[in-house]
Amino acid sequence: VEARMALLGDTDNPLLRNLQDELALGPSCRQKLNYTPVTTRGGIPGFYPNPEEWELATEPLFAFEDSVSNLASAFVASGDTFYADCLVKYLHHWAEAKALTTFVYDPNEPQAWFASESMLFAAAMAYSIVRPYVDGMTEERAEVERWLHGLALQHSAMPGQPEESCCNNHFYRRALYASMIGVLVEDDALFRFGVSAIYSALHDMTENGALPLEIGRGRRASHYQNYALNYLITNMQIIQRQGYDIFNLEHEGSTIHQAVDFLFLILDHPEQLADLAPLEQYTGFLRDPQYFTWMDIYLAHFEHPRMERFVAQIRPTYNRSAGGNLTFYFMHPNAQQHVHLDEEQRQTEAFRGLGD
Repeated sequence: VEARMALLGDTDNPLLRNLQDELALGPSCRQKLNYTPVTTRGGIPGFYPNPEEWELATEPLFAFEDSVSNLASAFVASGDTFYADCLVKYLHHWAEAKALTTFVYDPNEPQAWFASESMLFAAAMAYSIVRPYVDGMTEERAEVERWLHGLALQHSAMPGQPEESCCNNHFYRRALYASMIGVLVEDDALFRFGVSAIYSALHDMTENGALPLEIGRGRRASHYQNYALNYLITNMQIIQRQGYDIFNLEHEGSTIHQAVDFLFLILDHPEQLADLAPLEQYTGFLRDPQYFTWMDIYLAHFEHPRMERFVAQIRPTYNRSAGGNLTFYFMHPNAQQHVHLDEEQRQTEAFRGLGD
């Protein structure tokens, strides 16, 4: 964080400077502290059968994720510990209320359980950014960490459904908060659970890089291949920060780079899915920057010209449940100078994929 803040202070990159100016304004701390924590179990309908009802039910959960992500970004952008302190107060308010602790797993209605996955990581990621800069508030920080730790243990104890949420992108989402919270509270077992998802993905991966449980989603095969990478790559960044050369891990002949390359292959050439999924793939997700935050992380480690051309059309990227403002946190100043302002061309090029 310190190195990134120093870089942001020195850069003359217009895209990053504009983001910094915007994020430094920050949200209202008083307004955030007036939000009522979610303490009821609450039912959440499935997204695909009931998108409007799902959106209404998840609104307060998404507001939580946006709040913690934007408070963390406001601190990084401004350097003002007011936002760091506010984030701790906000999380402490939820911890005191024992928020989310009544969310129990129901295999017939798992949406509340799914929603908890992203809330836990959003909170842990934001907290990890500000914690080193918060003076005092010892009791508040301790309670926040106990709350996050307890929720992580409670939530990860549920393995999910066989051949589905046990092992697919939902496992990768659970692993993401497990790695982050494991680091925060120094729980090695929880951290190892987070790492295990990387090994699981590489074990399951086909020779050409397909993730079978994602590619098995029919017309949304390419969407879910990308969706899984969003959480796997972000998790790998956390693991790498602990000193492990995880991005270069080869397990049973597979590497994460094969999954990345397969994604771009099927975006350009859906026929390469062959008999794995229909040729007529859903492409609406290509218009939505939230699904591509992982690319700024990946490009901070590796060169990938095709990925760079693609993500340049949709930066800045933001995902409330997968780290927040990741272009702001990870993009190299030489990567891109300006936001792609031609909205029609931006959407068309993204929609068409990576074809030149």
